[in-house]
Amino acid sequence: METTTVVTGSSGLLGTALVSALRADGHEVRRLVRRPPAGPDERFWDPAGGVLDPGALEGADAVVHLAGAGIGDRRWSEAYKRELVDSRVTGTRALAEAMARAEGGPRVLLSSSAIGFYGDTGDREVDESAPPGTGFLADLVRAWEAATAPAGEAGVRVTPLRSGVVLSGRGGALARMLPIFKMGAGAVLGSGRQYVSWISLPDWVDAVRFLLAHELAGPVNLTAPEPVTNAGYTAALAKALRRPTMPLPTPRLALRLALGEFADEALLAGQRVLPRRLLDAGHRFAHPTIGEALAAVL
Repeated sequence: METTTVVTGSSGLLGTALVSALRADGHEVRRLVRRPPAGPDERFWDPAGGVLDPGALEGADAVVHLAGAGIGDRRWSEAYKRELVDSRVTGTRALAEAMARAEGGPRVLLSSSAIGFYGDTGDREVDESAPPGTGFLADLVRAWEAATAPAGEAGVRVTPLRSGVVLSGRGGALARMLPIFKMGAGAVLGSGRQYVSWISLPDWVDAVRFLLAHELAGPVNLTAPEPVTNAGYTAALAKALRRPTMPLPTPRLALRLALGEFADEALLAGQRVLPRRLLDAGHRFAHPTIGEALAAVL
């Protein structure tokens, strides 16, 4: 059945891939943009100012909310941390409130989130039943998800998308690492024992399509079923590129000096996260292992 889906953040890596897939499936896509609309499929909104006309949502079936400043785009100064919070919480709340008020509006909200919710889990496996962790990222994600409350209270099915590291050769963390690894300068970060929970971009898109079609409310982990350690990830990427890696790891101190708090909470923290709810609902991954994922996206 053809549906109309509203997408925020549609020009980013995830949004571009999702919009293309939904349209290929025959669905109508309506994009919320922060500039004057340039086509009939676009509607204006101001997430920073908390402004969205509920009329922009009328007649739609679902919303996929992906907008927000990039977690790893800059060093985490106090000013940028405020931007990370504001770009997520203010915009998400404005969207949720508009959904609650929209006449004949969408009854499904898939709202971007992150596995940063769980904090540093070390080598302990966690799924959606795990409590929140500690630290800036965990606090950010908790506030981000809480901002969807007005939609949930109005009867909208709300599904936070707790995404891991999304692998694509065209953008995101992997694309930024490729030049380094292609030069043979890739290296294990810190001890290398910290777990990385990842998902290929095609599997991420397929998981979102699955969630649009299935009645799963509440948080869902968008990660592949086989997390790997940083050492395993480094070895798999070097193998996929047929390049050597540096014999010595990048010291923890050097990462902290270069990247500050981001290094501690994102690069050196371990997150061994499982997609329990997706698997239990019958979703299957095209690229369940890191080797298969890298072969598909490089």
